[in-house]
Amino acid sequence: MPQPRIALVTTAHLPEGTVDRDLPLLRDAVAAAGAEAAVVHWDDTDVEWAGFDLALIRSTWDYTWRTGEFLAWADRCGAATTLLNPPAVVRWNSDKRYLGELASLGVPAVATRYLPPGGGTGGLPADHEFVVKPAAGAGARYAARYRPGQHEQARAHVARMHDEGITAMVQPYMPRIDTTGERALVFLGGRFLHAIAKNAVLSPDTRYDQRKVAHPGVRPWTPTEAELAAAERALAAVPGRPELLYARVDLVDAEDGTPRVMELELIEPNLFLKDHPDSLPEVAGAIVRAAGRAAGPAAGRAAGPAAG
Repeated sequence: MPQPRIALVTTAHLPEGTVDRDLPLLRDAVAAAGAEAAVVHWDDTDVEWAGFDLALIRSTWDYTWRTGEFLAWADRCGAATTLLNPPAVVRWNSDKRYLGELASLGVPAVATRYLPPGGGTGGLPADHEFVVKPAAGAGARYAARYRPGQHEQARAHVARMHDEGITAMVQPYMPRIDTTGERALVFLGGRFLHAIAKNAVLSPDTRYDQRKVAHPGVRPWTPTEAELAAAERALAAVPGRPELLYARVDLVDAEDGTPRVMELELIEPNLFLKDHPDSLPEVAGAIVRAAGRAAGPAAGRAAGPAAG
């Protein structure tokens, strides 16, 4: 039986200073688990996606400023082979308006207000710090933290996003993040795999267009029962209850210490495998099994050349 062919999908346009530390580890682990693994760029027009049994989205970290192109690619790729996570999940998760949907279903999520282009800035908070960021964003791009007296700067920030056709989000700044940090819980096949904690990303008076470190102070973390419960509630609320190969739920503490969902990462989350090397064989095995399940349907597709 031939080895399954797996595309580990990244981009040639990683943000400046960004490196996918997990990708070479994952490539080698997938190969050791019995598959042929190729690292490919999502927007490489020479790639024949039908020649792969599985395309696994990894560090496509430029998609937030090329969202339309990326979603069109996901649909094409998903029509040619098995794409994980699936195109419908990618589309839903690409717009953080999903946080409002989660909250409406009773998931403990950070309160979020959305300001679409043409809608003005509305009333910005006057009695607490707040965060402005894009509804389609990653790595703290175009995100900033403001004090109540900084409405002028915040409005200029929103106006810049509106000029680029971007919907802005306004959230209360969760002050406990400065002391307890943020937690990222990684799930594999619907089961908890491992977690990390990291320090706060947004510092006071850092401009929205300044480069930020997306994952400062990463260290392994053992989640509490309350954190696991909040993460599982978020995953259970994904429309259609799809099968997710991987998922990451990012949590912060409310003022009363209870966890709140800050983001639900289902497209291209950093899985922190370098920080949890013991998880590598389990992740690689799950990927190879998923490719094996897809190999039957893929056998009827025209084989394409190997991608570089």
